[in-house]
Parts: sequence; C-alpha cells; structure tokens
Amino acid sequence: MGFAVWLEMPLVGQTLFLNQTLVSKGGIFELGFFSPPNSTNYYLGIWYYNKTIPLQTVVWVFNRDTPIPFYYNNPQLQLLYDDNSEVCLKAKTTTWKCFDRRTNISEAVILDTGNFVLRNGSGGILWQSFDYPTDTWLPAMKFIYFVYPIYSWRNSTDPASGNYSFYVEEYNRGLSLWPVKTVEWERGICSTLFDHSSFSKSHILALHSTDLGQYDTLYFYDKSMILSRVVIENDGQLTGFGWSEARQDWIVVASTAHRSCWSNTICDAQYSPACRCLDGFVPRAQHEWDSSDFSNGCQREFIPLECDESKIRFIKVTVARLPANRNHWTASNDLCSLACSRNCSCSAYAYDTGGACLWYMGDLLAMETPSNTSMGVDIYIRTESSHNAHTIILLIVALTAAIASVLIISCFCFCYIWPKFKSKDSGETNQNLLLLDLNRHGSFRKEGEEKHNWHELPIFSLGSIAASTNNFSITNKLGQGGFGPVYKGELANGQFVAVKRLSKRSRQGLEEFRNEMQLIAKLQHINLVRILGCCDDKDEMILVYEYMPNKSLDCFLFDHSQKGVLDWNKRIQIISGIAQGLLYLHQYSRLRIVHRDLKASNILLDADMNPKISDFGMARIFVGNESHANTKRIVGTYGYMSPEYAMEGLFSVKSDVFAFGVLMLEIISGKKNTGFYGSEYLCLLRYAWDLWKKDCVDELIDPMLDLPNPWSSVAMRYVQISLLCVEENPVDRPLISDVVAMLNNDRRAIESPINPTLTVGRALVAQREVKICSVDDMTMSRVEAR
Repeated sequence: MGFAVWLEMPLVGQTLFLNQTLVSKGGIFELGFFSPPNSTNYYLGIWYYNKTIPLQTVVWVFNRDTPIPFYYNNPQLQLLYDDNSEVCLKAKTTTWKCFDRRTNISEAVILDTGNFVLRNGSGGILWQSFDYPTDTWLPAMKFIYFVYPIYSWRNSTDPASGNYSFYVEEYNRGLSLWPVKTVEWERGICSTLFDHSSFSKSHILALHSTDLGQYDTLYFYDKSMILSRVVIENDGQLTGFGWSEARQDWIVVASTAHRSCWSNTICDAQYSPACRCLDGFVPRAQHEWDSSDFSNGCQREFIPLECDESKIRFIKVTVARLPANRNHWTASNDLCSLACSRNCSCSAYAYDTGGACLWYMGDLLAMETPSNTSMGVDIYIRTESSHNAHTIILLIVALTAAIASVLIISCFCFCYIWPKFKSKDSGETNQNLLLLDLNRHGSFRKEGEEKHNWHELPIFSLGSIAASTNNFSITNKLGQGGFGPVYKGELANGQFVAVKRLSKRSRQGLEEFRNEMQLIAKLQHINLVRILGCCDDKDEMILVYEYMPNKSLDCFLFDHSQKGVLDWNKRIQIISGIAQGLLYLHQYSRLRIVHRDLKASNILLDADMNPKISDFGMARIFVGNESHANTKRIVGTYGYMSPEYAMEGLFSVKSDVFAFGVLMLEIISGKKNTGFYGSEYLCLLRYAWDLWKKDCVDELIDPMLDLPNPWSSVAMRYVQISLLCVEENPVDRPLISDVVAMLNNDRRAIESPINPTLTVGRALVAQREVKICSVDDMTMSRVEAR
C-alpha cells in the first residue's frame, strides 16, 4: 500500500517512486503509477483520489503508448538533467518534456482541477497536462481545435490509443468524432451523433469562441454534479458521467447516439430514408440497408480506384460541410485536380475557405446536403468517366421493349442449357478433384488476347481449387485485396495453400495479377513467398501460393498482445531475412526487380517465423543498365514510399531501400510509421531522427524488449542503418548490398545519417512542400494477412 505526498512534486534530481502519489491540495485528484486489471505494465496517470471516489477512475495517462513492463519492478518519475544541457521530466525510459537547462522550474503540482503543471519561480505555468488530453475532458478544460485530439482506450484494460478520436475541427469549426466523423453543434436528422437534448440540459459541453476569434475553446461543466467528466469510450461513444454520492457510483448524464449515415454516404433530410450512397457507390451490405441499417456505409461500385487519368472524372457534390479525414496541401488550386487524379489513393479533393487544396484518402466520411445550397461547400469525388454513361445505357436498355424480349429469350435458353452444362462440369470436377495437372502449363490472358504460356508454372483445374477451398467458403477466407479475396485451401496430400482469386469486378487488380504471375514464377528464394501454380479456366484467374501459418508481420508487430512473441533475436532474424530477399531481387535473381510496395503487411511469416516478401503486383523489372524509371501511375503505401516516388513518380532500387529503412524502424520500435509519438511527432521518422540527435535511441526501442547492455549497442547500430536508408536524397542511401554488409559485420564503419526524410516530400508539379507526414496505409492491391 503506497502513501500520499501532500505537497508539490520533487524538484530537479528528486524522485517519485511506485508506492508514492501526489495528491491535489483539496484532495480531489492524485497522480502516480498504476496497473490496469490483468495488465503486466505500469502507467503513470491521474485519477480521482480514493478517499473522494473509492472506484479508481483514471482521467489521464502519461505513457499510454509506451507502458513500463513489470520487470521494471521500481518505476520512477524524475526531473533530471540530461546530456544535452536540458532538464527533462522522465518516467523510466520515456521522456515527457524537456526544457532548457537555464529554465527555472521551481515546482510540479497537481491542481484540484486534475491539471498537472510545471511552474517557474514566479508561479507561471511552463507545461500542463490539460494541453495533452488522453480520453477524458474535465471541467474547465480548454481545447484548441484539432491540435490535440482525445483518443479512446484500446479496450477497458489497455490505455493505448484506440480506434476513435474526438476533436474540435479547424476548417468547419465543428465537433468531430473519428472515424464516425464530422458533425456540427446543431440539431437535425442528419446531425444526430449527439443526443443534444441530454447534453444541453445538463450543460455538459459548451463551444466558445474567443474575442480575438483566433481559435475555439471547448468547456465542459455540469451545474448539477460536483464531479463530472466526458469520456470517449473504446466503442466510439462519447459519454458524460456525473458522480452520485447517494449511489456511490458514476451515472450517465449524457451520451452520443450513432448517426444514421456512415462512410461514402450523403444524408438528405428531405428524403426517407435520409441516407443514400454517393454516385458511383453501392451499399456494402444491401440486406442491412433494406432493413434501414446503414452502419456499414457504402463502397465503390468499381473496386479499386481507376488509375488511368483518361478514365477518371470528378463529380461535384455540394455538402453542408467537408468530411474531416483530409490532408491539407498548400499547392495552387489548378493543381489540386491534377495531383488527385495522378494519385491512385486519392478518392476526392476540395478547397478550404482559404483556397488551399484538401486531399481525401480512402473512404469518404458521412456527409449531408445543406439546408441552403448557397451555404454549402463543394467536394469533387473521383469516379470512372464511363460510370454515368453506363448508367444511362442501362436505363435505355431497361426501357426498350426489343431488348426486353431478347432478355426473355436469353433466360429461356439459359434455363434449358444450364442443367446439361452443369452436369457435364460436375463430372469434370469429380475427375480433376484436387489434382495438379503437371502436363499443362500456366497461362494467362488479357481481354481479347490469346493465352500466353509460361512453362515454369504448372496449373490447377478449377474444380480442384474449388474443392480445396470448400467451394471458396467464407470460413476459408483469409483476407481481401484490390485484386479480390484470398482463401485457405488443402490439397489431397494434406498440404495447405493460399489461393488468390481475381475478382471479376477488379480493374487495377487484373494488371497486378498478370504482373505478379509473370514475375514470381521466375523467382526462387527462401525469403520470397513461393508460388505453386495457377488456374486460368472458365474466366477464373487464380494463383496458388504456399500457406503462411503465422500470417503477416504487422499482426505481431502492432498487436500489443502478440508483439511479445518477437524477441530481439527474432526481430534481427526478420530484418536480415527481408534484406536477403531484397538483395536477391535487386542483384542476384534472373530479373532485376524493384518491389515498390515493401511494408509490414506484405512480409509473411512461416511456421518458424522466417520472413517471406509477398505481393509482387506493383513490382517492376529493370532491364540491362537501367537504374531508375518514371511513372505517372503512382501506387503503393504512403509512409513507406520514398519522397521522390510519392511526389514525382521516380523509382529505383533506392525506393525499396527507403521502404526497408522505414520497416526496420517499425520492427525495432514496435510502432507504426504513422501516428502520434509524444506531443510533437506525427510520424516515426521524425521521432526517430530527433531521438538520434539527442542520443536517446534507447527510448525508441520497443519497451517489450528487455535488452542487456551488449545488445543496446547493436540496436543503436540498427537504428543508424535504418536512418541511412531513409535519407531524403536517394544518392545518400546505401544499396541493399551495403545494408546487408553493415548488418552482418558489426566492425564495419557506418556513416552518420545526414538528412533523413521527415515529410512526404515535394509537390507533384508545383515543387512546393507538402505538409503531410503520412497519408494513407492502404495499397491499391493489398493482400491481407495469410
């Protein structure tokens, strides 16, 4: 049982131990270390003082994404001088805040408001926890728009950043729930995210603009409750709680109600039902829409997005406010449409009130029609140029009596012939069941072409593949990509396989499928996924791969419950294996290949956790002395794409080296390359670079790894190699052969990184800096873990 400290926080050089807490002067809040139920980690947090509220209710967590493992049996909070002439507030290996050594920090104290502050000698606030909320708003908390959202807990016992965030949104001055998205503080059929009557009656939230009009502030208070709070919960609900002395429990005084319309929809209160899909989109689950359940939203009629500029058009839609999930780009207006059309991940664009370009990646979040069109804003949604014409043709065909007659005759013929055809096919299936026909050779055809043969690739019959996957049963489905679904199958000899089936509705996937079939059939390496055969039968195009029982690297690396499986030796093994696979692709294979989509989800793991590079749909062959190439069709995954490729379409083997460097940092840190790390960082590269400059690389290493001293130097060397790989200028990046040499020879001298990439790069045409650290983690041809 710990004891409470009824005074200010220790000064520089003193320590707050595990069994100590800081209590506010009025005995309302206390700060200290805690561990949630069934957790093996310590966290530094603030909660209501147990003599005031007996139920421990945490309202703020300092190290929510960097927990302190139990094996640090004595976590401490210290205010110490470091080697950079700074004084830093630290909790074990995590640095909280650093100040210039000359800063006069006189005290650290927790106030009765729940605010933890650092003060100087004159009583001025140098830093305060209210500026960095976690999942809770407390009374009188000021909230500057869009700067520091609150994030839900991952679950009820894990304080890590979850799937939902809530913030005051800059451009629309609205309140935004992510990923449920933007709503204004007003009533209406389409703006039903909040149960406004319950919130307004209890005065839970109030939106206020300063006299200067420079920013909005959000105040939370409740006149009827002495103690109250608003929490974004791990299911996305925003809930207002008040403490009941009579019940000795928290009671719900206000709550959100899920809005009726979700992603890729528009809500129009003049219609019933009010929700409808955007033009070019269809319901994800039609049966749910038929029962007025719109929670799954809509998806594009043609998946994935068309990348050919000549086949793209933008449809203007006037909405009450723009969706919140955007990226701000400072390019001139006339480049906005061009840049979006050249990026395969861009789903829409718009202009903010200042005329700057806004990009939208992935799903478009729920929007609504304005009550007055003159008050609306325009968003331009990407679709295929043939979509409207196709729709008109269908309408004409439906209204033409002659075509209707032909359809009737066709149906009659179909009904007469199909039973015989099906019977014949059934007999053929029984004969070929689970057989690999090694006397035939793999073939693939584009529309209107003859079949082309590649003698290295044997084929399976359609019947054998259907039988191995239980007729493509949903229970056998492993994932979904831009090309179509992936299934688990079992051959007659008991061997498990992964079956990649090209969807008939796939557009971009067709080209990627053909590209992967040509390339991977010619590649054989222990660190590349192996193809076993294919099928080109009855308009079905299928590839069959070896099955990976441990799925993909991201399933372990970014799952807090699984990452413990990856100890330091396994991570070194995985880094080395990926590097060897790339070396083979770049230098030793029959073809010189640039992968172009290297990332954690494309690294599959076999039963022994050996890495296998997969998904060659984006790969390109370099011929002869060719060292680089240029493309207008920019595909891949932002965050892993080198700046010269992301913004200018230039790619080379150095593009893969860049992605490898990002992947190395993710493996070492256990963090995704996108996210919030500390209070200042929006991406992992900047966070790693700043820690490197401060000689604090140990803070980057995944806290799940308890590295002894000899290994710490190895980890620092690996970080140095990864930073060299992500240099801004591709000329400064090493070749993968040099990377392998540096990884295998710890005595080899390594240069210091000069200028690692800290942002995505330059604008596509205007050569202006893009204010984006990372845009999207979606590839247009993405194979989910298998």
